[in-house]
Amino acid sequence: MQNKTDSDVRQPAEPDAAKAQSKRPLRDRRRSLAIGLLRAREAVMSHFRPILAAHDVTEQQWRVIRVLHEAGKLDATELADKASILAPSLTRMIRSLEERGFITKHKDDADGRRVLLQITAAGQAIVEDVMPESLKVYADIDTRFGVERVEKLLDMLDELASLKLENGSIGDE
Repeated sequence: MQNKTDSDVRQPAEPDAAKAQSKRPLRDRRRSLAIGLLRAREAVMSHFRPILAAHDVTEQQWRVIRVLHEAGKLDATELADKASILAPSLTRMIRSLEERGFITKHKDDADGRRVLLQITAAGQAIVEDVMPESLKVYADIDTRFGVERVEKLLDMLDELASLKLENGSIGDE
């Protein structure tokens, strides 16, 4: 039996599109939009995590509480969208926040099949405790980064988020 070397084994021919793509240099990871957004998120959230931890609230729980504080009554679908939380995670979180007395569930008077979520007095108290510390962080970011730049960044992020495609992504990464 004859041994074959790597040079003796023929590789199947690549299609032209795959061949062209393989010769294109990979995008510099420091300039990846997704990674840049994650790095910026981590830099910002590193200031908020200690505040939330001191109040025994997770980042996701805080988003739910804050959205309900600002919006009033919402159903789970609306809440998931506004708080940027996936529905399965929200279902578990609702149970936990309800057990802790931060939110309540009520049937919608207009549509008995619809359940509305609402912040409680205990949830309001968490907001009142966390918000002053949170506002100090925002003020520090405004000072260090610039109020106008923060506003422009928020506008640009809103515009970028509006590009969301049907499958939930804005492009390959």
